[in-house]
Amino acid sequence: MFIKDETDNSIVIDAPAKINLFLEVMNRREDGYHDINSVFQAVSLYDRLEFTISARPGIKISLTGDIELSTGEDNLIARAYRMISEEFGVDRGLEVVLEKNIPVAAGLGGGSADGAATILACNRLFKLNLSAGSMGRLSERIGSDMPFFFTRGQALVTGRGDIIEEIELPTDYWVVLVNPGWEISTAAAYHALKRGLTRSKNPFNLAACPRAEELVRLLNLSGNDFEKVHLKSYPELGRIQEGLLRSGASLARMTGSGPTFFGIFNSAPEIREGATLRQGSWQLFTVLPVTFASQGN
Repeated sequence: MFIKDETDNSIVIDAPAKINLFLEVMNRREDGYHDINSVFQAVSLYDRLEFTISARPGIKISLTGDIELSTGEDNLIARAYRMISEEFGVDRGLEVVLEKNIPVAAGLGGGSADGAATILACNRLFKLNLSAGSMGRLSERIGSDMPFFFTRGQALVTGRGDIIEEIELPTDYWVVLVNPGWEISTAAAYHALKRGLTRSKNPFNLAACPRAEELVRLLNLSGNDFEKVHLKSYPELGRIQEGLLRSGASLARMTGSGPTFFGIFNSAPEIREGATLRQGSWQLFTVLPVTFASQGN
């Protein structure tokens, strides 16, 4: 996450999206979650959040942008603030203006990023002096993807998403994100996989790779388990994947539980008006992989 501005009473944070360079769903756990094996990479598509201390307890969320999103108690921003205020006895409130740029329920982790940004904002504004590790552990209570956003932006993620190992990967490539403009329920996506309680396969191991070309070569040996299921049910996603490859992507893959696809390009891609990737409600974002300082204290 990137702190863009900060005073004693307010802070502005850019919260990045993430992509899953690969994603395996290993098995269903007895607690109802699933074990996964994945590499998360932050990318330069950001929600911008402005937090201001309010003397009145509670949280008020205002939304800007074209995306429809609940700003009630179920919002991860509200849940994160409520958890922090209860855990540390915070008696002041927050007013939050959210500029929502990351598509919702798209496999890009936008909600988790916003929740993590809220924990970071509370830590800074209310002088809680929490380390990045402490904030990450607190965030597990709200969402399994959330601890990732307290890393440097590159991590091997296992367990139910709560075991985070920071890694170093090349960032000398471009990414095109294509979102079809509709949502896929994460719960429904997991149900469609029909994973049992026993481990279904050996996990893919991403070896060290100093250059983007080597990274892509290794990633082509892996996949996204949700992609295989969704391509059968949603032919439009196959057209997106094919469009990315025809546009010059060296790899085209679904991120998370979908429906967004990403393509990796060796150089800045030129996606012209009228091209295959500009259809109907499809949203295109040309971004870069990013890293950032670990957030703490």
